Amino acid sequence: MTEENREAQLQQEQELSEILQIRRDKLAALRAEGRDPFLQVRFDRTADSRAIVENFETMENQDVAVAGRIMSKRDMGKASFYHIQDHVGQIQIYARVDELGEEEYDRFKKLDIGDIIGLKGYVFRTRRGEISVHVREYVLLSKSLRPLPEKFHGLKDVDTRYRQRYVDLIVNPEVKETFVKRSRAVTAIRSYFDNLGYLEVDTPVLQTVQGGATARPFITHHNALDIDLYLRIATELYLKRCIIGGFDRVYEIGRLFRNEGMDTRHNPEFTTIEFYEAYTDINGMMERTEGLMREVCQKVNGSLQLPFGDVVIDLEQPFRRATMTELVKEYAGVDFDQIPDRETAVKVAEEHHIHVEPKHQKGDILSLFFEEYCESKLIQPTFVLEHPVEISPLAKRVPGREGMTQRFELFINGAEYANAFSELNDPLDQRERFENQMKLRAMGDLEASEMDEDFLTAMEYGMPPTGGCGIGIDRFVMLLTGNTSIRDVLLFPTMKPLTD
Repeated sequence: MTEENREAQLQQEQELSEILQIRRDKLAALRAEGRDPFLQVRFDRTADSRAIVENFETMENQDVAVAGRIMSKRDMGKASFYHIQDHVGQIQIYARVDELGEEEYDRFKKLDIGDIIGLKGYVFRTRRGEISVHVREYVLLSKSLRPLPEKFHGLKDVDTRYRQRYVDLIVNPEVKETFVKRSRAVTAIRSYFDNLGYLEVDTPVLQTVQGGATARPFITHHNALDIDLYLRIATELYLKRCIIGGFDRVYEIGRLFRNEGMDTRHNPEFTTIEFYEAYTDINGMMERTEGLMREVCQKVNGSLQLPFGDVVIDLEQPFRRATMTELVKEYAGVDFDQIPDRETAVKVAEEHHIHVEPKHQKGDILSLFFEEYCESKLIQPTFVLEHPVEISPLAKRVPGREGMTQRFELFINGAEYANAFSELNDPLDQRERFENQMKLRAMGDLEASEMDEDFLTAMEYGMPPTGGCGIGIDRFVMLLTGNTSIRDVLLFPTMKPLTD
């Protein structure tokens, strides 16, 4: 930090300290007068800002009671124009000294931006045409002891916005709209599955076995049982137990936790929906996924055309379907159907400057090619089919293509949005795949699954043919709202604590 910047920061801190003291002095004066705002416990509202504006013709001259946070002030001697903000918008309020009385009007003018007030008055339109509320009486409901960011600059620093989301929501209306849309999206998702006869269930967040996905877990300790537990990385294995138990259609919306890196698409805790349906396969899951995305998008945005950066995502057209092998051939010019073994795959990878580790088999290398050459090219919705068995330990094999599984991932704008299987229901094959995962763990792969003996026991009782799918809700909301960072759709994203 330069000396000039350091001096500017010290000056800002001094000015803030003076403002904080002034506001505390105002609070002390109010308390001395017996007007402590924090003793107020209730204010009954009869209208909000949106209702007044949208129904002005019927509400003009009617008495209303409204409440909100002061966002701007304009004192003009014997009259004042303020704007207050409630949960749906802003509205102007107008106060006059001859109606409030000099003493009360003087207190009114001492209110600060950020204070929360309740007021009673009547609805009217000013000479300039702005719909407003004429104040007859008011009450201070909460004193703001810290100033909001400057009116014309707002809260722009990204790190501060995420750390102080409460301020971000106050001063940036478009941020609040993002989370309104998120809530509507989750409601629409539930409605979609409920209408299809799915049952919403809850499964354990604390689990004794790491499984259901390839990811590194968070580990905690239960003192009473004296055992380590994992924060779940997936809901899959417990939802499959529900299918085995006789529920034909189940879903769960919940938090998952993965102890991995953070970037614009990843946060250590995130929200997904996983849904499972007996007697169907990935084709049924593709139908469900397409239907879900269309219905939610239409309900939330009112359109199936989604502007996202420089492109428009079209959810109206049937989603493209292509195998991973076909896409690698298309974008990388390498046909893995013509590669006979791992040694040849390694050689081809070296020629394309793709790093291969000792644990990687031919199928893993195909996946590496897909990640390098294909993902970023998949802008419009594309179901990527037939994933290698090495990276799909819970999916059925493709008949006639034993190295491939009945699995798809849905890619939109270069990012994965859904992952689905024709679920493996052969307990002997499942045990063998768990054993392969355990070998990977022995080689140091902390993301590989552990052996889940209870799940294998459940499978031995018989699991019907089943289709299952997981969708990242955070990424879906990013798509619906045009946000490019997952932190913009999480109210309180994970942040490293500030240190002195």
